[in-house]
Amino acid sequence: MLSSLFSRSKRPLSSLSEQEVLALAISSEEDDGRIYLAYADALRASYPNSAKVFEEMAQEESQHRQMLIDLHVARFGNRIPLVRREHVRDFPERKPDWLLASLPIDRARAEAERMEEMAQRFYHEAAARATDAATRKLLGDLALAEQSHETLAHRLVAEHAPGAVRDEEDETARRQFLLTYVQPGLAGLMDGSVSTLAPIFAAAFATQDTWQTFLVGLSASVGAGISMGFTEAVHDDGRLSGRGSPVKRGLASGIMTALGGLGHALPYLIPHFWTATATAVAIVFLELWAIAFIQNRFMETPFLRAAFQVVLGGGLVLAAGVLIGNA
Repeated sequence: MLSSLFSRSKRPLSSLSEQEVLALAISSEEDDGRIYLAYADALRASYPNSAKVFEEMAQEESQHRQMLIDLHVARFGNRIPLVRREHVRDFPERKPDWLLASLPIDRARAEAERMEEMAQRFYHEAAARATDAATRKLLGDLALAEQSHETLAHRLVAEHAPGAVRDEEDETARRQFLLTYVQPGLAGLMDGSVSTLAPIFAAAFATQDTWQTFLVGLSASVGAGISMGFTEAVHDDGRLSGRGSPVKRGLASGIMTALGGLGHALPYLIPHFWTATATAVAIVFLELWAIAFIQNRFMETPFLRAAFQVVLGGGLVLAAGVLIGNA
């Protein structure tokens, strides 16, 4: 309700005076400059070349903002009206810089290009709708300025982040993704899939009760997920190892651990014991092959070696659970 009322309270661009359009351009240039500086601050430690790109883009935004302010002072005086993009209907919005600063480097580059492209397109469309000649000229000039910004983004990337540097930064981003998400998640999936085999199948063959077996599997999976998540998050804050946010690693490890165990616990919601057990065994082998695939795909472990190690280990734990349950 409130968002609908706020949306209806926005003004169309056509209702703005030339002074207000100029004020809108000034505030937009200031917002974009701050966003680019947020990108630069977030990237400087790991991607200094790309950080330099965003710093120079922010400098260009600041120069254009100053030019617009000088024009406003010359035409309308020192008092600049408070007009921002969120006050104008259909004006391209920007995400807060604290959200943008956490984007991966490739997303940051793409977002910067999208920002300039959206602004340029909007100014072109606004100029086409304007009836006042001076307003049309002003909007057209702004569109040309945004087009030069977009060209600048490509030029600065070519200057400060050429192909070899960009490939190196992309490899750094990939390595960070592996350390923060894939490695903890894979460890969790392996732990959840393998470590819960023995208690689940021991409970299954000892009780022959599918509901009791499901409760054992549920408790083992959730407990293991919580344990692995906290262990991953607490044992390394990522500052020295460079493995990234402990919260992200903990969530990846904990969630994948719980899912690994739940995969072969959920079949025991089937009332028929042997049907549930056959389904659980089939899911176990799917889980083990999925682990081998992930090791091969992301960790560059030869597939046959990964499959042998995972299937052998999982098979031994499964056999131990069945033997204990039948004892």
